[in-house]
Amino acid sequence: MTNADAIAGPAGPERLDALRTELARRGLSGFMVPRADEHQGEYVPPSAQRLAWLTGFTGSAGAAVVLRDCAAIFVDGRYTLQVQAEVDCARFQVRHLIEQPPARWLGETLAAGDRLGIDPWLHTADQVETLKNACERCGAELVVCADNPLDAVWLDRPPPPLAPVEVWPDAVAGRGAADKLAEIAGALAADRLDAAVLTSPESVAWLLNLRGGDVAYTPLPLSFAIVHRDGSVDLFIDGRKVPAGVPALLGAGVRLAQPAALDIALDRLGRDGKRVRVDAAMAPFRVVERLRRSGARVDRGSDPCALPRACKNAIELEGSRAAHRRDGAAMVRFLAWLAAEVKGGGVDELTAAARLEAFRRDGEHFRGLSFPTISGAGANGAIVHYHSTAATNRPLAPGELYLVDSGAQYLDGTTDVTRTVAIGAPGDEERRRFTLVLKGHIALAAAVFPAGTTGSQLDVLARRALWAEGLDYDHGTGHGVGAFLSVHEGPQRISKVGNSVALRPGMIVSDEPGYYKAGAYGIRIENLIAVTDVPAPPGAERPLRGFEILTLVPIDRTLIDPGLLDAGELAWLNAYHARIAAEIAPSVEPAARHWLEAATRPL
Repeated sequence: MTNADAIAGPAGPERLDALRTELARRGLSGFMVPRADEHQGEYVPPSAQRLAWLTGFTGSAGAAVVLRDCAAIFVDGRYTLQVQAEVDCARFQVRHLIEQPPARWLGETLAAGDRLGIDPWLHTADQVETLKNACERCGAELVVCADNPLDAVWLDRPPPPLAPVEVWPDAVAGRGAADKLAEIAGALAADRLDAAVLTSPESVAWLLNLRGGDVAYTPLPLSFAIVHRDGSVDLFIDGRKVPAGVPALLGAGVRLAQPAALDIALDRLGRDGKRVRVDAAMAPFRVVERLRRSGARVDRGSDPCALPRACKNAIELEGSRAAHRRDGAAMVRFLAWLAAEVKGGGVDELTAAARLEAFRRDGEHFRGLSFPTISGAGANGAIVHYHSTAATNRPLAPGELYLVDSGAQYLDGTTDVTRTVAIGAPGDEERRRFTLVLKGHIALAAAVFPAGTTGSQLDVLARRALWAEGLDYDHGTGHGVGAFLSVHEGPQRISKVGNSVALRPGMIVSDEPGYYKAGAYGIRIENLIAVTDVPAPPGAERPLRGFEILTLVPIDRTLIDPGLLDAGELAWLNAYHARIAAEIAPSVEPAARHWLEAATRPL
């Protein structure tokens, strides 16, 4: 169960009516409800699931706008079917988040004199500027609310999370917090900055080697921090989350304060005329505006921890390799179990997902899943971000494909792997398109490229075989992955959309091309890969990069048409399977080992 599932409940009309009454009391014509918390994170705690509470929508991205006489909910293409199932579409118009974003809809719907309210903690400065322009174009006013009007009518709103923090051992982190602080302080000095406000809990966790449990799937302690040029840090975190002994481990340079003290610290930066970095893409408008009004010189740039966090050190990479070996063993046990059990029927999406989680839980250092398992049989596999429920649960039926996208958090690494499995004999079309996806997967995994290359420049490699037959997929090819942190980590990515961040050694990204035939089946093959240095051949004029494959899980041989693979692709696949057999076989029991031997036979 996700956080949203736990608190959404039946989002009946009384909630929308109560919000409208509260808005009228405050003199507001409308209010915007994003799916966000103060940190703009992917996963938010139950206390911040305002969109789910109001509308019933439990997806990971979206927003709603409530006006006096109408309301709309905005979701992207991943959630077209889900929003119809979860939301009362008679009361909420459904709009596409990308093709008809809220600002455009507001520009078409607001009237002159209307007053649209927002919570400044839940929108970035860039988002607020866009909304303000939309309001001004039609003569309306954007109103920054002192508190959230939805919270005033959410009478049983859960309290903020208070999961205890823990210090991530230096032996696993590979670097102590003092070393990281020195690096960030040096970067601030080089940019002539006095301080940086960290609003991303991932950055706070990385910088101070802290982990927590405030949100599902990612071991985050929700908190803010201000890093100063002298290497000291002000950490704003609820003291009830900090066990005795942790402050001493953090060191004298880390000053702890309650979250309410952040305003005072921001004002002090302004009074002292400090030049302060805030992340232009992630910092809440409330933080940026407070700094500006206090007199600080605001530098809107990238989070100074983002790039160092993305480039894993040698210890983190070794931890990730170990985590993937354990995860590979769990996946092999699961796939062997599936091959045996599915013959007798009785296996469905929810049963399979639960069994896979149980295999992972048996592994050393397991701390939880890294995201909700996507367990899609048949047509459900064609829904890119499908979430199986009691209402949608399908059996794994002969003649269909089964797509399982899953991952785990281990003390020493984060995993994410997708495999598509044929239940019974696959059809010719399924085999051909699976092999096209595999060709793209191999092309990216085997790529060698000059230093300075971005993921967007490599994206075409994963799509080329599909494009040649008029096929494609509507999602990115790869996302960054943290070290016992977020399974979706920036700033690097591999996608059609332009990304200016070069792939650097130590970065971990996913390699996950796919193909989806609506109403029929879905195909995706995903491994995690780490960027590495590659020896340059004689005469090379630029340093070269490549990828190390971290994931160790067989690819379904029955879905591969060997005739579509060239010699290099076939050699890659056989070498990959031989490596899996060598590294995973010693870790699994005889039955799973027997299945593994067959699954990794050379083609």
